[in-house]
Amino acid sequence: MSGEPVPVSVARNNIILESSSTSGSSSLWDRLSTWASDNKAIVYTIAGVAVVVTGAGVVYYLSDSTKGTKTSEAGPGTAEEKKKSKKDRRKAKKQAEEAKKDEIPKSEAEPEEVKKAPMVETEEELPQVDETSVVALSDQERKDYAATLKAAGNKSYGSKNYTEAIDLYGRAILCKPDPIFYSNRAACYNALGDWDKVVEDTTAAIALDSEYVKALNRRANAHEHLEKYSEALLDYTASCIIDQFRNEQSAQSVERLLKKVAEAKGKSILADKEKRLPSPTFVTNYLQSFRPRPAPEGLEETAGIEEETGKGQLKVGLIAVGKKSGDGYEDAAKAFDRALDLGDLGAHEAFAYNMRGTFRYLRGDNNDALSDLTRSVELDPSLTQSFIKRASLHLELGNRDAATNDFEQALNQDKDDPDIYYHRAQLHFILGEFGDAAKDYQKSIDLDRDFIFSHIQLGVTQYKMGSVASSMATFRRCIKNFDKVPDVYNYYGELLLDQQKYQEAVEKFDTAVEMEKATKPLGMNVLPLINKALALFQWKQDFQEAEKLCQKALIIDPECDIAVATMAQLLLQQGKVTEALKYFERAAELSRTEGEIVNALSYAEATRTQLEVQEKYPQLASRLQGMGGGIGGPGGVR
Repeated sequence: MSGEPVPVSVARNNIILESSSTSGSSSLWDRLSTWASDNKAIVYTIAGVAVVVTGAGVVYYLSDSTKGTKTSEAGPGTAEEKKKSKKDRRKAKKQAEEAKKDEIPKSEAEPEEVKKAPMVETEEELPQVDETSVVALSDQERKDYAATLKAAGNKSYGSKNYTEAIDLYGRAILCKPDPIFYSNRAACYNALGDWDKVVEDTTAAIALDSEYVKALNRRANAHEHLEKYSEALLDYTASCIIDQFRNEQSAQSVERLLKKVAEAKGKSILADKEKRLPSPTFVTNYLQSFRPRPAPEGLEETAGIEEETGKGQLKVGLIAVGKKSGDGYEDAAKAFDRALDLGDLGAHEAFAYNMRGTFRYLRGDNNDALSDLTRSVELDPSLTQSFIKRASLHLELGNRDAATNDFEQALNQDKDDPDIYYHRAQLHFILGEFGDAAKDYQKSIDLDRDFIFSHIQLGVTQYKMGSVASSMATFRRCIKNFDKVPDVYNYYGELLLDQQKYQEAVEKFDTAVEMEKATKPLGMNVLPLINKALALFQWKQDFQEAEKLCQKALIIDPECDIAVATMAQLLLQQGKVTEALKYFERAAELSRTEGEIVNALSYAEATRTQLEVQEKYPQLASRLQGMGGGIGGPGGVR
């Protein structure tokens, strides 16, 4: 399978962020301000283990771009609530139709077909007015003339005589500057593809009626044709807020424009972006997704090797990796580069390409990484880890067939390597093939029961398959057999959090934090801190303590994108939109791949547009806050 990249950075494997929603509104406002979406799991790419956590956050207007069918607007709730919601929508629709019955109806881009046109005067009988003669008319005459000219314009539009309709609407406007007349004339210019004129007339209509949804949508459509995507996004967003996100077409336009704006900015950022390693948390979690193995013979820490040789630099790199710190990983990457530059590696050449390819992959140098891993398997096909890493890279690039083939080649070399089954299970999990994933995780466990992440992953897969009791039993066995490993407490806590067992979840996160401090003081995994922050926010709405925990995580690991994203979520939930925007932009800076950058920028642009809407349309600010709990205060989990 080739084509669109799979939405995963296998380097982090996959945490699934998911919300257990108990209340609903429009599908677009069911989107959370974190990387999570309501009622739909997103593969959140984090290290070694796939875990389900509850995504808490504000109601936001990014819809789920991956959904294939329209979700229920009402969302989960009682039958009575759904019935009431449907009744309200019918009522609102009827009121809207009555309010605009004099307008040429249609979609944002074009008027609807005019109903059977009423009898109107011939051209000779129509009022002949200009800027001079209109001054002499009484108010009633102006009103009557405007109605007559507008009806004639509707007839001409229905006959596709757009030029004549433009003239008639123009004369009607002289008699009565009505926003509907401007919008209808804009519809004519729209049909002719004169986008500048569409913008001019819709702007005039909006100046007369700032909440004129159809004019906003028409202007947005024109801006989009003129490739003024930010302006189009602003208009569509304002329209959606006014219309309470009832118009699915406009709501989808918001997401389409967000993607366009984000992609344009993302390409620019990626072109200028310095290739660098991600956070130590990211790197550590990727490396520990492979079973620990001793250094190759001759490269042990005690081996007497000249440092300024190829083999000596391999040894330096391995020692640096063992530090599990940001500086250590940077030193390791440089050492592996230098090892291959110096050469004379003998039997260790394939291993050197494997390690350099690994760190190139982590930096986002996918093409160079692919070349290194390919060279590694050419030199030594028995080094199955190179096949596994290349499979992960193929999957990230969207080539599932190549990934599958690499796993098959690895198995041909060593059918008893538990890492092969573990990482192939990850592929199945990412693609939603949970039954196949569970089989491979179990096979990995059968071959090596001492690797904690196979057990954790199996428990998560069981949870995703709906076998909650089996999943909880798996985690209880993990705690019994791996009682000194912090990861098991962290990920078990996430499952408890998803079930809203807050007290138990916090206790597990606390245990994980204390173990991390004791065992890895220089390379502490900050995920338990972030998870505890989410738990306290959801459980007690304790923003202050949640922010402190995220800040602490960022002090320990300033490059941790999950901590950055969570801070953005917490700030946005409190209505601190400007501060949240800074964190979303920081998340884009930390992203490795184009897809990750675009994802982060989409949220940044959504937040920025929200600020612009509130500034340009202050009357919408309170309405925005009131939707589904709103930006301005705690809305709870949606």
